[in-house]
Amino acid sequence: MHVLLIEPYGGGSHAAWMEGYRAHSRHTVTLLSLPGQYWKWRMQGGAATLARMFLASDLQPDVILASDMLNLPAFLGLTRARTAHVPCALYFHENQITYPMAAGQRKEVHFQLGLINYLSALAADALFFNSQYHLESFFEGLPRELKHYPDFNELDSIHSLRQKSAVLPLGLDLRRFDAYRPSSRRSGPPLILWNHRWEYDKNPQPFLNALIRMAEAGLAFEVALTGENIRQVPEEFEAARRRLGERVVQYGYVEDFAQYARLLWAADIQVSTAYHDFFGASTCEAIYCGCLPLLPKRLNYPALIPPAFHDLCLYLEGQVSQRLAELVARPVAAPAALREHVSQFDWSVQAPRYDAALEALV
Repeated sequence: MHVLLIEPYGGGSHAAWMEGYRAHSRHTVTLLSLPGQYWKWRMQGGAATLARMFLASDLQPDVILASDMLNLPAFLGLTRARTAHVPCALYFHENQITYPMAAGQRKEVHFQLGLINYLSALAADALFFNSQYHLESFFEGLPRELKHYPDFNELDSIHSLRQKSAVLPLGLDLRRFDAYRPSSRRSGPPLILWNHRWEYDKNPQPFLNALIRMAEAGLAFEVALTGENIRQVPEEFEAARRRLGERVVQYGYVEDFAQYARLLWAADIQVSTAYHDFFGASTCEAIYCGCLPLLPKRLNYPALIPPAFHDLCLYLEGQVSQRLAELVARPVAAPAALREHVSQFDWSVQAPRYDAALEALV
């Protein structure tokens, strides 16, 4: 089978997803993509460029798998002579209907991008969400989005969208971390890891405050502050770096995968304080490498932890400082069951699921 995977935003986790599926699928997967920048423009105008690229090619796919960044009705309309009878699946990494708005973002833009997601869902033959939490939150938020409009808000369409929706977890290349697994755990004070994006939706300030409190209390620990940063001056991270001094053993994004893998294997505790996370790829990577996660008891995080370990790994609102200090003062080794649980997201398991879902659609 020939799968055409369309990704307007070919960067970060989106790029890893499309490359990972192409590498592990039993089908022929052709990528049609644009650079991973200017994400709002990719959603608004990327379909025109991608349609032009498709029409200039000789591609004849059996099925289209498009990411949520694509304005699917626009792409299909512009290519209708060649795609009218090709089934299409839409994959939701995120959605703009329930994605938290940034400070200063105009509501009109937020609703416009959410409307692109809705219209694309209408145009698709199947909808795949990267987690059950994501699916549920999308259909919880969609009625509010549609009620924003004055009339003809098409609320009756929600049932049909739900009927063609399913969960297809994010595939991750976890096994590539195995080549960098050390023969023994490192010694020394606990190493705390932050490997999320340095952006507002990941809510880093409570985590940084917890580190500063522990330092002031004299607790021994080190911290690795990695993850992608698109801001010129991440003020809260800079301030924490000055306060924590030599405790910060890594500051900034790690480009080299081998170095990143060794850092994850060395870390003892991985923390999230996110407002938003539809899946939790960076957390899965850390767990796979033996980190004990400390995560909010919300979003998709409970699904990443076996129920028997929820009390150990999940915290309630306002508890992160206390729980992190307890783990630093009395370290706990990550149970092997955590790694076994997230191993299900490796492409060796997920690619056959993707293949089967697309075969069924065809």
